[in-house]
Amino acid sequence: MTNTTKHHTVEKIGGTSMTRTAELLDTVLIGTREGDDLYNRIFVVSAYAGMTDSLLEHKKSGEPGVYALFASAEGSWTWGDALNQVAEKMFAQNAEIFSDDGARQTANRFARERVEGVRSCLIDLSRLCSFGHFQLEQHLLTVREMLASLGEAQSAFNTAMLLNMQGVNARFVDLTGWREDSQLPLDEAIARAFEEIDVNRELPIVTGYAQCREVLMGTYDRGYSEVTLSRVAVVTGAGEAIIHKEFHLSSSDPRVVGVDAVRVIGETNYDVADQLSNMGMEAIHPRAAKSLRQAGIPLRVKNAFEPEHDGTLIRSDLHARAPQVEIVTGLRNVFALEFYDQDMVGVKGYDSGILDALKRHSVWIISKTSNANTITHFLKGSMKAIRRVEADLSAAFPSAEITLRKVSIVSAIGRDLSGTAVLLQAIKALAGAGIEPLGVHDLIRKVDLQVVVEQADFENTIKALHKGLIENWAPAQRETLHAVA
Repeated sequence: MTNTTKHHTVEKIGGTSMTRTAELLDTVLIGTREGDDLYNRIFVVSAYAGMTDSLLEHKKSGEPGVYALFASAEGSWTWGDALNQVAEKMFAQNAEIFSDDGARQTANRFARERVEGVRSCLIDLSRLCSFGHFQLEQHLLTVREMLASLGEAQSAFNTAMLLNMQGVNARFVDLTGWREDSQLPLDEAIARAFEEIDVNRELPIVTGYAQCREVLMGTYDRGYSEVTLSRVAVVTGAGEAIIHKEFHLSSSDPRVVGVDAVRVIGETNYDVADQLSNMGMEAIHPRAAKSLRQAGIPLRVKNAFEPEHDGTLIRSDLHARAPQVEIVTGLRNVFALEFYDQDMVGVKGYDSGILDALKRHSVWIISKTSNANTITHFLKGSMKAIRRVEADLSAAFPSAEITLRKVSIVSAIGRDLSGTAVLLQAIKALAGAGIEPLGVHDLIRKVDLQVVVEQADFENTIKALHKGLIENWAPAQRETLHAVA
């Protein structure tokens, strides 16, 4: 890769933003830029909103997509109908983006070639696995990867063509491994793709999915595009990574605390970003953040549709000037799995047994507390998976009492929550709102304060803590937020 003038940026656009293509041209992709200002940028793009849900399964509802139907087909061809629907959805998206008939047909040909190539592969695989020597389960991760890559390939191809039509020298960079005869390590695949690209004169549009020896979906599942962003930034030596979202990284959810109450976070560090990920409010996937942090590359989170705003700068060395809560967020539907055994005192093995069951059923651990004879895990996952954990533990520890209940967790997060002021103000805010917490976790690390409450108190707890710890915080301390309303 050639870059002789200045450090470039590597920028990711999410699926919801990608769907607003015309607005992206006027803001992130082109806007008021001309000439050289259009370049020294690399874009990693996600699939259009809803496309990956149709290809795999709906992220929230679990409604089966092509992959889920294929994996459970058992001789049925329902997945083929679902793949037809994906193709129609792609053609409809192309019709929205391209008013030019020739460009639309080119985009449709590209989508059709990819879809039909996948269809042929799945048909052949079904036939192969009808013989007892071949087991479908051994190939499902590859199938999942191949299907997921269709969405990113379409959006990257379309974006590059659209930019070319606007006079920008854009290049489609396909990392999906389409018809490649070998798998390279991720960094090598990226380096090879950029060997002949001059970012001073070209605008690379890169697929968010990258096929590689590490098998991204096996480790990150649907968080792969941010991992691609981070490794492209590291391998190409970027000066900054940028994630464009359809909203600012703010002090809380404006739909809960009110638009006028929230503040845009001007700066924070990767430690805070990790805590946000734990609460399901990802600024960036933790593994992607690790790559950027280790390479010393700062991350900026921006609102794609407010290009003049600097957004939120995230760096390892951004320490708070004084104790201050920066963000109040939380998870509404959390399972509290309480494991009680009077014989636990002084006996080892309970912790590892519980963790083995949670890992076996792929249940996400948000937090954990314990005392002499009780271990409570706060979990996120399907009821089905958590019931299986409960059954496994009941069989392994017949003398234990295991209870399961739904709660909510609200977390106040900041770079420095040291001292007693934050905890005292949080308790005061909760009492003033008439909220009685089920538990409060104030850990030694002092970057987050977690409050466990009844589900019915979730939004009121967020409002109370945001008001007490951010809106009404002492002016001398509030300077650390560096916010722009």
